[in-house]
Amino acid sequence: MHRACYKLLVLLMLLGGTGGKVLAQGFMIRNYNVKDGLANATVYTAVQDKDGFIWFATPTGVSKFDGRRFRNYSKKDGLTDNDVIKLAADSRGRLWFFTLNGMPSYYSNYVVHSESNDSTLEFNSHGHYMQYAFENGAQNIFFLNTNNQMIGYDGRKTGYDKLSETHPDIFFFLRNDTIYKPLQSAFHLLSFKDIDNPDQKVFPVSPYTLDDETFVARIRGNPVVIMRNMLYSYTVKDAICFFNGNDWGIKNEITDVCIENDNLWIGTQRALFFIKDFFRGGRNITKLLDNHYITSLLKDRDGNIWITTFGDGVYNVPFKNFYFNYLDNTNGLYSHSIFSVLRDRKTGMLLVGQNAGVLNTMDSSRHIRRHNVDTSSGRNSIFSILPYRNDEVLLGADNGLFTFNTVRQQVKKLKGFENMKDVDVDPSGKVRVATKNQVTLLDGYTVSLQEPLITSIASRDDTSYYLGTNDGLYYGADQTRTIHPAFGQDERLRQSIKDLKWINGYLWVGTSDQGIYVMRSNKVQKHITTANNLASDICQQLYYDGIGRLYVATNRGMSIIDVKEMTVTRNITSNDGLMSDDIRGVYYQQGWLYVATSNGLCYFQDHNLPVDTVPPTVYINAIRYGDSTYLPSTTFVHLYKRKASFEVEFGAIAFDLPDLVEYQYNFASDTSSGWTTTMSNIIPFPDLQPGAYKLLLRARKFKSDWSQPVTISISILPQWYQQWWARGIVILLGLLGILAILRYIVRRIKQGEKRKTEYNRRIAELEAKALTNQMNPHFIFNSLNSVQHLILEKEEKQALNFLADFATLMRQMLNNSRKSHISLEEETAFLTRYLELEKIRFAHSFTYHFSMEAELKDYTIYIPPMIIQPIVENAIKHGLAPKNSAGHLEIKLEMVDDLLYCSVDDDGIGWEHSNSIKTGRLVKHESTALSVIRERLQIIKSFNGSVGKLEIIDKFKSGFGNKEGTLVEILIPIVKML
Repeated sequence: MHRACYKLLVLLMLLGGTGGKVLAQGFMIRNYNVKDGLANATVYTAVQDKDGFIWFATPTGVSKFDGRRFRNYSKKDGLTDNDVIKLAADSRGRLWFFTLNGMPSYYSNYVVHSESNDSTLEFNSHGHYMQYAFENGAQNIFFLNTNNQMIGYDGRKTGYDKLSETHPDIFFFLRNDTIYKPLQSAFHLLSFKDIDNPDQKVFPVSPYTLDDETFVARIRGNPVVIMRNMLYSYTVKDAICFFNGNDWGIKNEITDVCIENDNLWIGTQRALFFIKDFFRGGRNITKLLDNHYITSLLKDRDGNIWITTFGDGVYNVPFKNFYFNYLDNTNGLYSHSIFSVLRDRKTGMLLVGQNAGVLNTMDSSRHIRRHNVDTSSGRNSIFSILPYRNDEVLLGADNGLFTFNTVRQQVKKLKGFENMKDVDVDPSGKVRVATKNQVTLLDGYTVSLQEPLITSIASRDDTSYYLGTNDGLYYGADQTRTIHPAFGQDERLRQSIKDLKWINGYLWVGTSDQGIYVMRSNKVQKHITTANNLASDICQQLYYDGIGRLYVATNRGMSIIDVKEMTVTRNITSNDGLMSDDIRGVYYQQGWLYVATSNGLCYFQDHNLPVDTVPPTVYINAIRYGDSTYLPSTTFVHLYKRKASFEVEFGAIAFDLPDLVEYQYNFASDTSSGWTTTMSNIIPFPDLQPGAYKLLLRARKFKSDWSQPVTISISILPQWYQQWWARGIVILLGLLGILAILRYIVRRIKQGEKRKTEYNRRIAELEAKALTNQMNPHFIFNSLNSVQHLILEKEEKQALNFLADFATLMRQMLNNSRKSHISLEEETAFLTRYLELEKIRFAHSFTYHFSMEAELKDYTIYIPPMIIQPIVENAIKHGLAPKNSAGHLEIKLEMVDDLLYCSVDDDGIGWEHSNSIKTGRLVKHESTALSVIRERLQIIKSFNGSVGKLEIIDKFKSGFGNKEGTLVEILIPIVKML
């Protein structure tokens, strides 16, 4: 509930004591009604529960109040009936509802318990409702209904107690109040006829006085019985009347009573009465809430008084208001707007200046009278009241200067002035009056000042003074009768000034919007603003109490300054109990402070100003997660909801200044720096992730410390897919998926590479075959030349044999050319047949010999076909054929590191000599054959990685002594099989 929702009423004491005087002691009372959230304007009773909430019973349900918000409960919330007549709070923290249907129900742990949700409360009331409740030592609850039957509740069942058979009545419980503790403060009786206690004495007139401490202790410690308009203290032995309404002018029936410290509150069907210091002999009675039906009274733990009414809601008197006295137009003053105040030291009379030329006086008996000054020339508000001569005070009004005799209570006009702004009396008694544009020394002279406009005046001594204007500070002297600027070069003093005070050699300057300047010897010594804790920079009046304190009236309360230290020691505002923050004037006398405001006069003992330093109680109102609302608890456990907001609604129980309650929450468990301050009572946490959290909540009231934090343990549990094992499985599946994808990619790459390798191998084989086939024409050409030569030499038989061997060789060559590898045995057989043919062609001009390592015979060796034949051919044709004598050819085969080593050694004319006699065509042919062999070796390397080698050595030039011929060495990659 916002502060504006409080209805602040200053209610007048309309009736006095036996003397019939109109007294001027008021209370500031707040009213709460339906518009503020109360369930109904008719309220039967009020009770404070164990947690500190105030509950109100109404015909349409109950209201729970924390000082700011009402939470209403009705049948839809679990009540057995909306018409709740009474309430009772037990020691277990349960709040019992007395409904019109007589069915028992109570509130506990945020839930209304009734027979619908609690089988222990099943009960047949037979239409009789509960009137009173009691509790025994075992914390069992007993009710007395309208049929004088006792109903018991022990936590297991509800039923008629066996004592009901003896028809117990209210006297049974009153006689046994040590066993059955009453859960209400007072009892209504029609008479004291207790048939089971005939010896009890009744005293309509008390034999004791209220200054008897023993009697007062008895009243406080025993049940109070209300009988019509009288109050009795009840014991088994006697019932003694300690209050008779007839003696106090109260004729109506008393509805409820409240004993508050030494004060007594009386509620009746027509009004509320307050007797201050009743239990110390006080005789002044205050009548409040006239024409209000008071249904109940409650004093809460903080000392606040709650008043429930029939049809007018609830009224509240804050505890601190008992320290204040209030005056306005509701209790004797002309209006609520106050401009000035003074208390006469001699007579003790309080003088209050108001608008329309009205002076209110209140004598020591608090009797108020109203006096009028001259109002013929306008509104004539009395803005200043100053001590003057014996039995007289000065009254400064808008249009004149007056005196008031406090003994004869008479007003006298001294002199009329137009637009009077201020008046001052110097130590010698001279009176200086400042109007809008002139300064007048009473019974002296007048000095005019056309510009700027004068606002205030302060005497420096008997002969000089300072003026405040709307354009700065000025100085005047009686001797020269002149006025001149006093701000010099300091532009800070050239501004609108509201009031001045000369204190012990220092000039205090209150400005319109720049706070206070303190001057000495025309120089600024100190500047005091809101930055120095001043209530406001708008100063409306300065008042010095003569004992070291300067009071600054502002538009936001009053500041008290220590003039010696030049520091603000205290601020007093409406939050502390003033009727308004718009302060017009201040007066201090003998510990009493009088504050004139735009909403009335407030006076109190300044050393006893109450400060509520007790931190408020923090409570949890609701917990919401996603779209669901849960009962308040300090532990919350729930499965994670995606994109769901977690929200806590909370509050603080504070009945005084609830709008100034601050909250702090901590969600990081960093209590040193992790507090977040808020004025909201709802904290949202969007999309709270799974985990364990701690939320700490605390609050503080105006001027109190922070409360002890309330801790909420929050556990947001992960869904199954958020569990560590589920995440592990997901991660594992993800890794397996990635591995599968990588494996698929690698397999595709390998397959591609394999296809590429196979393709390259196939190409290499085809290239090798093509190269092999490329050599075949040379051999065929040479062989046909040999046949041709034999035919020309008429050696037909030899030619035919040659052709037969040639045909066999050709068939073998064609078979081998289709293969990528042939066995070494096939190769040697092919080479042998080839060499035999070449011997025939060259007329047996050479011999040959094969030398094969024995190890080669243990394996089947495969080599590329037609790779040795070109070397043998070159050795015969270019080494042995040109030789003039017979030659020899040696072919050696050995194994060297898994390669076939083949050497073709001839003793022909040698490599260099052969090249020198060759024609260009022959050189090209030999070069082609050797390059083809080298290329074949390179191709073989490309598809199986084996490295071959071809080397041609001229033996004569390579250190073989005088040997001639050529040695060709070749390392051939092989495939070896057992």
